[in-house]
Amino acid sequence: MKALFWTLLFLIFYCYFGYPILISLLSRYRARAVRKSAILPSVSIVIAAHNEADVLQAKLASLAALDYPPEKIEILIGSDASSDQTNAILQRYQDPRLRRFIYSERQGKMSIVNALVREANNEIIFFNDARQRIEPKALQNIVANFADPTVGCVSGELVFISAETGTAQGVNLYWTYEKFIRNQEARLHSMLGATGAIYAIRRRLYVPAPTNVVLDDMFTPFKIIQQGYRAIFDGTAIAYDRAAPHADEEYRRKARTLYGNYQIFLLFADLFNPFRSPIAIQLFSHKLLRVLVPFFMLALLPVNFMLSNGGFYNAFLWLQIFFYAAALTGAFKPSSKLCYVPYVFCLLNFAALAGFWRFIGTKQEITWQKARLQ
Repeated sequence: MKALFWTLLFLIFYCYFGYPILISLLSRYRARAVRKSAILPSVSIVIAAHNEADVLQAKLASLAALDYPPEKIEILIGSDASSDQTNAILQRYQDPRLRRFIYSERQGKMSIVNALVREANNEIIFFNDARQRIEPKALQNIVANFADPTVGCVSGELVFISAETGTAQGVNLYWTYEKFIRNQEARLHSMLGATGAIYAIRRRLYVPAPTNVVLDDMFTPFKIIQQGYRAIFDGTAIAYDRAAPHADEEYRRKARTLYGNYQIFLLFADLFNPFRSPIAIQLFSHKLLRVLVPFFMLALLPVNFMLSNGGFYNAFLWLQIFFYAAALTGAFKPSSKLCYVPYVFCLLNFAALAGFWRFIGTKQEITWQKARLQ
């Protein structure tokens, strides 16, 4: 029983603390520099949209403000059976670079993205979501990385603003932690997935994803890594968004994401092979363990209870009880600064359990509902 306790505790600790330390040390001593240069290749901006009327005009203005030669940009927006004013806004918008694709039947994001990339004419595909505002220099900073012939995919950085609620602050803290890990992984070889709101690839490396895939921002970088190229992170290419202010929105988004991770594990099982994959250790430590930790946590509590006959085990049991009590307090009082970290941590791990349940029950729809971050 003690061996099981320490194994579970080690795996949880390694996943959230040991691995970030390990990858940071490895990237420090085995970093692969990216040979950036001020290049200006032609770019196709691709956006799949569904009912984005409340944000679409601001998004189009953000794209128009990009500090990049206008003649080297085309904008492809596919409206996936939008039922609001999205189509009307697209029709009214006057920009010769904009190519509109209006679909009358709902297809799902991957179908729309695959169709838009087939229509794209330019060297670089710049993927965006409709909601986020893009920094004017972001595109220029992203494409500079493609001067390095080993780079096939580049992710920008998503910066959260207006994080007033405890949930939003917890999500912002978690995202800062994730970006640190992603940056270290990219310095070593490749990040494990891009930021869906702002990433770019070489057009010739794109492989259409199965239409049931929910994480294009993992599927596409992994396909590029399989082809022998790097997928890297550039923190100077920035998009702005709001963290989900309410727990239910963050839970829904994260459950969908973690469901998608299980899809990726099956589609890219070969990348777990350390003798053939440059990201095997990262994939096991960062992604696989992350979805297994909730099961480890569920097992650790009763195992600890059976060992709690005084001393360390008793103290650790009370520590667990206090942690979960703080998480429960955070659920009912999101403004609590003491409790939002354990609350968001437990929320995200519970979402991982929900993602697993959806995966084994195939209960995840391929169509998406946009986040409403009012």
